[in-house]
Amino acid sequence: MAGLPVVLITANVGSIFEEPKNMLKIWTEEFLSTITRLDPKFIALHCQEVGGKNYEQSMRHVEEFVRLLMSSEELRLFDKVRVYLDEDFSSPEHFTALGNFYFVHDSLKDVFLWDFKDGEFLPVNGKEVHSGNIETVSTKEKAKFPQDFFPECKWSRKGFLRTRWSISGTIFDMINIHLFHDASNFIAMETFPSVYSKTRRRALEHTLERFHNDQYPNAPYFVFGDFNFRTDTAGVIKKLTEDTQESKTSAKGSISKMQFRNNDDDVVLTLGKKEFSHYKHQNVFIENEGQWLREYDKELNDFNGRLFEFPIKFIPSYPFEEDIQEGTNYMQTRVPAWCDRILLSSTAKQLVQNNQPNDVEYGIVGPTKCMGDHKPVYLKVNLALNADMVENNHMEIQSENNSDSIIKGNLQEILNNGTATITRYIHIKHADSSVKIFRETTV
Repeated sequence: MAGLPVVLITANVGSIFEEPKNMLKIWTEEFLSTITRLDPKFIALHCQEVGGKNYEQSMRHVEEFVRLLMSSEELRLFDKVRVYLDEDFSSPEHFTALGNFYFVHDSLKDVFLWDFKDGEFLPVNGKEVHSGNIETVSTKEKAKFPQDFFPECKWSRKGFLRTRWSISGTIFDMINIHLFHDASNFIAMETFPSVYSKTRRRALEHTLERFHNDQYPNAPYFVFGDFNFRTDTAGVIKKLTEDTQESKTSAKGSISKMQFRNNDDDVVLTLGKKEFSHYKHQNVFIENEGQWLREYDKELNDFNGRLFEFPIKFIPSYPFEEDIQEGTNYMQTRVPAWCDRILLSSTAKQLVQNNQPNDVEYGIVGPTKCMGDHKPVYLKVNLALNADMVENNHMEIQSENNSDSIIKGNLQEILNNGTATITRYIHIKHADSSVKIFRETTV
């Protein structure tokens, strides 16, 4: 193997749990067909809004989502699996609704996960699902953004969930991130960067600085999730409404709706707090992969030199209709934008082998199917093996002979601390080994 074939996928999955009967099946079929085509040996799937916006009612569907993935024939040869699901919404000060899924092919040896508590790498064997309240799971690092970053929301679910891997001598971090959204089109169009853009920039700066300055050795990292990056709303409106006249409708002293009409008095664009409706809405953002919008996609510019992204040649990933009959149509609520991204640190970019035309592929999953309001975004790359790119500090790796005692020790520690832990073992069809489910929750 010349390199390590990797596929990274980010997916805001919230809406697929609102209508799970059909959406879960469609979503997993598209995901698995993409995996089959790309043929990776390591898969990292980062999900946001696990359980959906109405998580109190729909969190119960997450187990079926996990089962569909782990029982699939397409993933049968991935014999090492780690899943981290932050599901405990009864703990709002910690709850992020993030979910990280990692699938490692049986052909890969020397696979290790970093223990953030003990500061050492642990061997990865078998399949483990950590769900519910995962605060004590030490092979991940999870944090919510400080509450004052988003004071309008009492308990924002935004934050990050990080893991660190060592595979065949190459060490890298996988970071799932969810940044703040735009709440009002009117506020978003006032200036660029908007107040929402500034909040996202502050949260991302906070995260990168934390990784750079924490007690752990710095490693190459891939950060992928729902950044909620938006286009310059005012610039897009100006582009779409050339040679039009503007009219406003007010209610209780504030603008409730704006319309832009052409010389024939036809409505070209209607704008509300949560309405953005162009008369050619389903064509103007899709034609030529929406590339005219790219000049208004500016939020990542503040991180030039620190974060790298491969060229975007696909349509904006958000906001799509959530009706399974309208999988290619955008909702008429927001300016379509590339909210879902896969970004690399400068050292991670150096890991990527990019000598052949097909070495790198960056695109969306399910372009013609309903995947929820966000289309998942994937990146296929080959990573260099035996790459020594960790800055400072020695990182200890445990031998495989100690793996059983490490797992048992962590469980026993949880039990000794008095936390109510339910540990159960289930067998999933097609799997060559049982799955260890560690569920710790008060829900």
